[in-house]
Amino acid sequence: MKVAELLYKDREWKLERNDENLNYENAQLVLAYGARHIIEDASFFKLLKEKFPGAEIALSSSSGEIYGNDVYDNTVAVTVLNFATAYLKTSQIDITDFPDSYEAGRVLMDKLPKEQLKWVFILSDGSSVNGSQLVEGINSGRPEDVLITGGLAGDGDHFEKTAVGLNTVAEPNKIVAIGFYGSNLVLSHSSFGGWESFGLEKTVTKSRHNILYEIDGKNALELYKKYLGKYAQDLPGSALLFPLSLTSGDHPYPVVRTILSVNENDNTMVFAGDLPEGSKVRFMKANIDRLVDAAHDAANQCLKIGRQNPKMAIIISCVGRKLVLGARTAEEVDMVKDVLGPDTLISGFYSYGEISPLRPFDNGVLHNQTITITTINEITHHGN
Repeated sequence: MKVAELLYKDREWKLERNDENLNYENAQLVLAYGARHIIEDASFFKLLKEKFPGAEIALSSSSGEIYGNDVYDNTVAVTVLNFATAYLKTSQIDITDFPDSYEAGRVLMDKLPKEQLKWVFILSDGSSVNGSQLVEGINSGRPEDVLITGGLAGDGDHFEKTAVGLNTVAEPNKIVAIGFYGSNLVLSHSSFGGWESFGLEKTVTKSRHNILYEIDGKNALELYKKYLGKYAQDLPGSALLFPLSLTSGDHPYPVVRTILSVNENDNTMVFAGDLPEGSKVRFMKANIDRLVDAAHDAANQCLKIGRQNPKMAIIISCVGRKLVLGARTAEEVDMVKDVLGPDTLISGFYSYGEISPLRPFDNGVLHNQTITITTINEITHHGN
């Protein structure tokens, strides 16, 4: 397995790491995460196609690009992969062709052959897709022990629209799945938040999918504003600082849910994933040191599962973390680098939602406000 990475900035290739002299003309896979205005540009896709003529090219808009151990904006981070024996299959769908996100996920997964499948990497529109339903649909066709990870595309901090593409210019409403096949692939994954819960546990008493009406029989938005105090006037932006922790029958382990928007007219809140009635919630707040520590924990968890230093790590972290961490954002990437070591090539992006199992190689789960890491190695008889 060979990996390389490049950074595209100001209309040119600014940085490159290709320690193993990977031949770009023979590359199997190119992952490009970047600013929407660049990856929606046909001339940029043409550039990729010319540089990597034989590769499957997957693109996603982002809210910040991870290259090496730093974080960039208004760039494109490009990862290039070539395997010795592992191979790929891909599928792409348009959410507007389906009645709901569950069905979209089911069909997306259905299109991938299952024999020898080890890992499915998802890049999904982050604006028009219900992420938790999408992941449930994908899980419905997941063979046991197949890893599901990925993320929902970002759009800086604009929250206007997102774009994804497979072997074509990225556009809204698209969802891409990349299947990785072969017994020699060694994978690991992790997901950590580092947010602090506060206040008493409460019960969701009225909701519809990802729209929350009432908690403990009281209007949810009014209750939330009370908790936020002075931050309430900055909604919905300030909601990223105060997500909810959710436990339910589907998720006995807590997952974090972010508020996407508030509707003052009917006093409702729209979340990035479903909040079933009867589920338990707690308010959460940011502690910057704990957010950074979570990146360290996530990287260590990967080593525990994978049991060796990986060739490559993909970090998908939440835009909410980036907005909270501010100038300290690169620290969480540094933490991962410190744990995994200098030989592991790190890339990724800041997203509107992260997909990763809670338990090793279990069903995929939609997360918000977490840092998720997927690591990849390919073992051959000659070492890595």
